Amino acid sequence: MHNRLRQPTVCLISLGCAKNLVNSEQMLYLLKEAGFALQSEPEGADAAVLNTCGFIESAKSEAIGEILRLARLKEAGLLKKLVVCGCLPQRYQREILAELPEIDALVGVGSFGEIVSAVRAALGGQHPALFGDKHAPDPESGRLVSTGPGWAYLKIAEGCDNRCAYCVIPDIRGKYRSRPMEKIIAEAEDLCARGVRELIIVAQDTTRYGLDLYGARKLVPLLRELAKIDGAAWIRLHYLYPDELDDALIDLVAAEPKILKYLDIPIQHIDSSILRRMNRRGSGDEIRALFKKLRERIPGLVLRTSLITGLPGEGEAEFDALCAFLRLNKLERAGVFAYSPEEGSPAAEMPDRCDGETAQKRQELVMALQAEIMDAFDRSRVGETYDVLCVGAGAPGGPRVGRSFAESPDVDGVILFSGEASPGELVRVRITEAADGELYGERVEN
Repeated sequence: MHNRLRQPTVCLISLGCAKNLVNSEQMLYLLKEAGFALQSEPEGADAAVLNTCGFIESAKSEAIGEILRLARLKEAGLLKKLVVCGCLPQRYQREILAELPEIDALVGVGSFGEIVSAVRAALGGQHPALFGDKHAPDPESGRLVSTGPGWAYLKIAEGCDNRCAYCVIPDIRGKYRSRPMEKIIAEAEDLCARGVRELIIVAQDTTRYGLDLYGARKLVPLLRELAKIDGAAWIRLHYLYPDELDDALIDLVAAEPKILKYLDIPIQHIDSSILRRMNRRGSGDEIRALFKKLRERIPGLVLRTSLITGLPGEGEAEFDALCAFLRLNKLERAGVFAYSPEEGSPAAEMPDRCDGETAQKRQELVMALQAEIMDAFDRSRVGETYDVLCVGAGAPGGPRVGRSFAESPDVDGVILFSGEASPGELVRVRITEAADGELYGERVEN
């Protein structure tokens, strides 16, 4: 009798981007509501749910490595069932079924809401493969926030319509679908009522928000409503496409104190010929003009971008132009990726292929250049005082861990500071030292 009443245990492991993490948090909520006991490690679990990324080669390798690790636990009797979700099975359904028989169930991106039935079927000895409509509206469900305390991602749309030549995300995640504004606001209010102070706005392209649903871009009206929420102290914007970043949005960022003066604008390159090959809208000169305007109209702005080195057609001249742009504009934050030819993408068929070693070398050169720029930025902040969100207590007796407006989680650094603060608390911190890519400070009275 006692054994029949035992709750089945599930461990969920989430790989990939912030958008994928939100889906993982929704699945955690659904599993818990259905009576599953959640645990943080797969050892000893009845089922492990792995939510994968399948965007680029390194992400695929990470996902397959994790599948094989979990399969070894199954073989050793430390795990009963393995359920694989998300982008990797969506992209390689046939291959996974053939080559990874250790997997007990597959769940595509259109079936995150069916995770409970998938796990139950696997535990019952079945091998379900659930692949619902990837173009359907994003499921609306509760979430078990796994980030915080004090911060959470707020996903405002799913999918993408941009069709960049190097990218297969529209084929994997489907067309762009904005969530209804009232649903987003209700979720944000709920998050803030539970202690979230920082809302990080994410989608594949946040600037396009509302175009499909309302026939017009609605990011500015959405942000105005989010800024009215009492508990929301910070609103951070990610994934703003440069050609869609208009004056209304710039004016709002400049004027609204809750919207952090930190913008993530993935440009990928600055050379116009490479941008055309990438099927990116806009030219290098238009990007330069936008960044100049942003610096002038939003004092103290921190800019983050994403860059790709080694796309087919990138020669020394195009690469030098990218480096010259970075030296001149001194972007405070950048993620740099060596081009990975993805099957099914137009770029994979392009001539003038840059070999992988050259693309990697160029990535390393850009990262070294960016390290110098970021170190100089860090040094310029010594002596300044910032609002800092405490995100961790650190080691016993050691410094607290926090972030200011200039640090986004997982992609930027942190601030280590002395003084008392609880995770989720906003405090004032004076920066006392910058060393080895880290900032150090001390709490001061508000």
